[in-house]
Amino acid sequence: MTKSCATQPGWGRDPGWGAALALQGGGAHGAFTWGVLDRLLEVGLQIDAICGVSSGALIGVMLVQGLVRDGPDGARAAMRELWHRFAQAHAMSPLQNAPFERWLWSWDMSNSLMWRGLEATMRLFSPAQLNPFGHHPLRALIADLIEPELLADPAAPRLIVSATDVETGEAVLFENAAITVDVLLASSCLPFVFPAVEIDGRAYWDGGYSGNPPLKPLLTGLMTGEARSAGGISRAAPRELLLVRAQPARHPGVPRTPLEITNRLNEIACHNVLAAELAALPEDVALTTYDADEALLDLPISSKFNGESAFLSLLFNAGRAAAAAQGLPRSVTAGWRMSATPPDIEVTAP
Repeated sequence: MTKSCATQPGWGRDPGWGAALALQGGGAHGAFTWGVLDRLLEVGLQIDAICGVSSGALIGVMLVQGLVRDGPDGARAAMRELWHRFAQAHAMSPLQNAPFERWLWSWDMSNSLMWRGLEATMRLFSPAQLNPFGHHPLRALIADLIEPELLADPAAPRLIVSATDVETGEAVLFENAAITVDVLLASSCLPFVFPAVEIDGRAYWDGGYSGNPPLKPLLTGLMTGEARSAGGISRAAPRELLLVRAQPARHPGVPRTPLEITNRLNEIACHNVLAAELAALPEDVALTTYDADEALLDLPISSKFNGESAFLSLLFNAGRAAAAAQGLPRSVTAGWRMSATPPDIEVTAP
């Protein structure tokens, strides 16, 4: 039996009191975001809306589906399942360090023969030449995990997934019922790795290029599930915005390889777009940011493709620690007022 998160004992959504979540993309670095959200859900976070790109979009889908199915516990279990399945898929990938390479370079795959070969191939051929049929290794995994009926459930928080229109360069937003496997692949489509994803005759790249993630959709007001299903008008504005960064705001050293240079240019472009939106935040919106700089600062671009279970667990624990260090956001303490007892906030092992 599917239960709405709004009916869970001791926890519920009071539209307008919950947080608006902004979830950055970052490939495997999204496991940091998973850890942050796992910790916040553990202590009673209320969520009204989510906007995500790339891995942040995938996490948002699992978060919403889990909340509808079984409240916060369901959301935590759904996110864990996503990353467990990702690690299983990576175990079959040739793009990983051999045991001796792991001993030499830890989580850095950029010195492995497979990574060097990938870099050389991408300099010589475009993704469309290498992959003319648009095969994506995560398509089957996402198709198996996404449940459209839960995303469209009236009790579901508002979910926004962003992708970048290749021709216009603008962010295109897809909400709850419009979110499909192709939308999630488009939101995470790195143009130097995969061909553009076509949806309804339009080509899309990673949503991070036009906003990582876009904040404006979260600030234009939140719509209750009942109002959304009835075609109603958004009325309640968010009181709190939680931004979870899955990319470091700064990076030490000068990139050397073409792929490292391209990656750093992308990070700078995405950071500047986000900085402009943060500067324009209304004064009455409380902002809480969970920075990943400490956890990700020394990791190379190759680590974004590292799905080893031990590496994901490392980032997950770093995310939980960052959430604990930051303190409780307002939307958690508001949730306490709806519960008979405050949540247990002691840190537990994943």
